[in-house]
Amino acid sequence: MHPRNVWRALSRPGYLLSAWPWRSAAYLLTGAVTGAVVLVAVAVSAAAGGVLALALVGVPLLLGTALAGIPVAAVERLRLRLVDPEPAPDPHEPPREPGLRAWLSTRLRERATWRELGHALLFAGLLWPVDALVFTAGLLCPLSVTVTPLLLAVLGEAKVLKLWTVATWPAAFGCAALGLLLLALGAYLLGVAAGARAGLARMLVAPRDAGLGARVAELARSRVRLVDAFEAERRRIERDLHDGAQQRLVALTMTLGLARLDAPPGPLADRLAQAHEEAGAVLAELRELIHGIHPKVLADYGLEAAVADAADRSAVPVDVDLELPGRLPQAVEAAAYFVVCEALANVARHSGASRAEVSGGHRDGRLLLRIRDDGRGGARAGAGSGLTGLADRVSVLDGRLSLSSPPGGPTLLRVEIPCEAAR
Repeated sequence: MHPRNVWRALSRPGYLLSAWPWRSAAYLLTGAVTGAVVLVAVAVSAAAGGVLALALVGVPLLLGTALAGIPVAAVERLRLRLVDPEPAPDPHEPPREPGLRAWLSTRLRERATWRELGHALLFAGLLWPVDALVFTAGLLCPLSVTVTPLLLAVLGEAKVLKLWTVATWPAAFGCAALGLLLLALGAYLLGVAAGARAGLARMLVAPRDAGLGARVAELARSRVRLVDAFEAERRRIERDLHDGAQQRLVALTMTLGLARLDAPPGPLADRLAQAHEEAGAVLAELRELIHGIHPKVLADYGLEAAVADAADRSAVPVDVDLELPGRLPQAVEAAAYFVVCEALANVARHSGASRAEVSGGHRDGRLLLRIRDDGRGGARAGAGSGLTGLADRVSVLDGRLSLSSPPGGPTLLRVEIPCEAAR
């Protein structure tokens, strides 16, 4: 099986006969060249920085310095393929809005930008000389020793590493044999150096968890999209039932009522009266169903009005102390409303309370809700109370639901949902 990177190749017996030593040498050579170019660019920028600082208060210099690591990191991710073909994802997030201003704002807030700047400075100041030194010691010096017989044949004598003069053929072939041994050792030196260098570069400019972070962010965004789509579908169903089936049932109820008035006393009138009552009961159930799917008061007037309406319809008297500066995101309002409705329903069915209270507000970027009753307590999530489903619904919005219900009461249900400032 073909090794996936230079580290795996080093442990294989066929390393010397593979392409990995040459790929390692190419990686180090391109690193030395690129680093020298980066050093020259940094020096030129520093020399021109004084003029820019005097002319434009240094803003272009600061921006240029902060963003200088981005192109260097992009080149480094390309070079990594020489010794580590595993994908090196770009850790930068796309700007949320088009335009240079949004791009600059996004880049300057990212950790990756500053990590890449550190890599560029390290590259220009330290790493490229090391690359050049290892390339020279691992490849150029052994090659110069190996070609000693060729130099002797062409020039009549050869200076080995500019230190020893070789003028005889036995000495020249001895140097060639030594050069081949040094080439084998140098191949391993190149592989180790390139592997270590690539590991450092990947840690700085292409961390392996960058793709995971991007996938997590995309999952979070897709979850928000699913919540929004779910709420939009709920509103569509409510609208269709309200404008379609409910209106037809109203017309049917009126028609049955008129027929009941016109029918003479007898079995037919009794049947019409029964049908009229059944139609009225179905209409009442449909209205409750529509209200439960997505109440119109929530869509039109917001969470505060919807909670007040739910408190008015509760079988247990409810005090409402909810202060919101305006409308919240639709998904947050819907989740909070149904938490309140389910909690009040549980109070009426299970708590034996004589009074309940709904309080809270929006502060520090979070919607806070507290539903409290003076009942017998002892409520538990997962005991048929529906609290598990409510907790799941709140967690979809990165919220938290906590319950305190000691035996004897009182019961306190607390909900926190992060959301944008009320608009």
